Amino acid sequence: MAPQERARAALIELGLPADLVTFGASTRTAPEAAAAVGCELGQIVKSLFFLAGGRPTLVLVAGDRQADTAKLAELVGVPRKKLAMGTPEQVMEYTGYPVGGVAPVGHAQRCDIIVDDSLGRFERVWAAAGSGNTVFEAVTADLVAKVEGQWAAITR
Repeated sequence: MAPQERARAALIELGLPADLVTFGASTRTAPEAAAAVGCELGQIVKSLFFLAGGRPTLVLVAGDRQADTAKLAELVGVPRKKLAMGTPEQVMEYTGYPVGGVAPVGHAQRCDIIVDDSLGRFERVWAAAGSGNTVFEAVTADLVAKVEGQWAAITR
């Protein structure tokens, strides 16, 4: 199954709207996605993959924020040196999506999901849907609840 199809199927299974939007231009970065969608930069969900002491962890961060790895390491209970951003190969292995297209749903393997509380500023957000030019819109609270995300203050 193609990554976009897996994202759509996961959205349907979770009971979320599965209307994917594919653009002719890249949406791989938060600024590119915000420009394509026509929303605030913060409404773009950045999906960042880490291995926390070997445990797959997906961090969802607002497009206008940066993850603070010291705060994240403390939250997940590992020393900062045991928290590593995933390589492109690890991202694909654990999530089933390429870097720049990691959806917050439909992962190849179970990941802990941590959601920065800055996303709570927005009623609706946009997230990648399996490729570097496909996104979907969701009600923030619904998305976080359905992916069983843990809210936390992990950005600077």
